[in-house]
Amino acid sequence: MEYLKLNNGVEIPNIGIGVFTLSPNEAEESVYNALQYGYKLIDTANAYENEKAVGRGMKKSKIAREKIFLSTKLWPSVYEDESAINKTLERLDVDYIDLLFLHQPAGNYMFGYRQLEKAYKNEKIKAIGVSNFEGKYIQEVLANCEIKPQVIQAEVHPYFTQSQLRKIIDAEDIKLMSWYPLGHGDKNLINESVFKDLAEKYNKTPAQIILRWHTQMGFIVIPGSKNPVHIRDNFDIFDFELTADEMAQIAKLDKDKRYYHRTDEALAGFANWMPNLDNQE
Repeated sequence: MEYLKLNNGVEIPNIGIGVFTLSPNEAEESVYNALQYGYKLIDTANAYENEKAVGRGMKKSKIAREKIFLSTKLWPSVYEDESAINKTLERLDVDYIDLLFLHQPAGNYMFGYRQLEKAYKNEKIKAIGVSNFEGKYIQEVLANCEIKPQVIQAEVHPYFTQSQLRKIIDAEDIKLMSWYPLGHGDKNLINESVFKDLAEKYNKTPAQIILRWHTQMGFIVIPGSKNPVHIRDNFDIFDFELTADEMAQIAKLDKDKRYYHRTDEALAGFANWMPNLDNQE
């Protein structure tokens, strides 16, 4: 594992465990297993409905809170709820959050961003993030924020390297956190000949080659799994390094292909849908 320094001096691990789609029981066990294998970064969200379980997994690990980097996300339906951040802290059973995101550019997101800035000043959060704020949305945040974000989370993989977004965020020293890092499990991506060849060369799996590519691109990567073997293997990517020529070969795969296509109708719905925040297992 390696660390990246954010634009406010905070250090973040460059690989973590994501718990998207996991049930509370699965999330608790995945967090616990990941921490036992050496992970230090955990990523969840209000909308995943498993924050309480993530908190339990952290406690179960017996690892000191300050040694774990915890990120979560506010859902648009609570952007205007001034108690939302305190309630998130309560669900996670922690005193602070290392990185708090706005999850989607929906609803009154600039009001939500002001909440993040206030929490940052009050030391309830150590870094500010935005998730899925591509194009005009990240530009609007940068034009109107008092404290610029430290991290943006977005879909990133070798078929979609976010070249346009990176031009904006690199100039602001904002780090990119990859979701769908393996292309949503697309066998066509994972079975690309370049990954098969490199896997054989380095005695790794194609997935491990792709995850190592993310870290060498300077991204933070959060592969999710409930399988202890996959969790362990996803972390076992730091005993080799891809060469410049090999990185250049992988770069040729970029075809601007997304797996998640957001619509205006979906954004409108996000602002109204309320996840199960208080009655989680």
